[in-house]
Amino acid sequence: MDSSIEDAARDRGAVVARGDEPVTAVSGRAAAPPVSLSPSRASDFMQCPLLYRFRVIDRLPEKPSEAATRGTLVHAVLERLFDAPAAERTAPRAKSLVPGQWDRLRESRPELGELFAEDPRGERLARWLGEAEQLVERWFTLEDPVRLEPVERELFVETELESGLRLRGIIDRVDVAPTGEVRIVDYKTGKAPRPEYAEGALFQMKFYALVVWRLKNVVPRRLQLVYLGSGDVLTYDPVLADLQRVERKLLALWEAIREATESGEWRPRPTKLCGWCDHQAHCPEFGGTPPPYPLPVRSAASGDVAQGRMGAD
Repeated sequence: MDSSIEDAARDRGAVVARGDEPVTAVSGRAAAPPVSLSPSRASDFMQCPLLYRFRVIDRLPEKPSEAATRGTLVHAVLERLFDAPAAERTAPRAKSLVPGQWDRLRESRPELGELFAEDPRGERLARWLGEAEQLVERWFTLEDPVRLEPVERELFVETELESGLRLRGIIDRVDVAPTGEVRIVDYKTGKAPRPEYAEGALFQMKFYALVVWRLKNVVPRRLQLVYLGSGDVLTYDPVLADLQRVERKLLALWEAIREATESGEWRPRPTKLCGWCDHQAHCPEFGGTPPPYPLPVRSAASGDVAQGRMGAD
């Protein structure tokens, strides 16, 4: 799945607010330590621990983007297309679903109306919807929905490892062959990465494969990324050793997240992606100050737990 909209909603929904928990200054909602890990949130921490804190603990608001919202819209269309009989899964029918799914998306998330608030004539919206239709149409050059009967679409999966770490996510599509072999498919509305960056793109898919293996004791036969932006299909056939390596990596990642949660030390990690970050005003790398840390922290001197702050007092 392209955007982290759905994943973020799942992560935030997993945090149960209790009356005795501190409330974040920015979001106004109760703060709580992270309780699970999704592919998007794992990628956030690897990209920048402070970004992870802003999204998971502080829950700072982020402006909707046209690109991410278009990805969500295209996913919804491709999911709904399989409601139709196989013979009716045509490109014109799929494109005809775009306006209705956009209306449904706006009803469920009214804040998306901000995207085209300064578009009184609707020209930018029309162009944006046309781009979504083009992405939907390109999918038909990469896969044939007439020949596909997904077992699951937009499947929410969750499992708890022996360590207690809970993994969760949403798989775009699960196909099962007559022989029982499982294929996990994910749609991307962007372009395929260069070969040297393919491993990063596959991390999300291996994450899902690990969850499926732990839930069903079945190693998926194939992981498939469908890039609608460039018209490429990236496949990978995992083996058990791949999933075991991913599990070890996630356990180490979770330990680092646990340590940062307890200490309150969430360090920024500047990269080229910082230019697209919504939280520059709160980031020390841009002269900002993070909001007061809303969780108890461990005293560095005594090991005791005390209420702490991150950033300048």
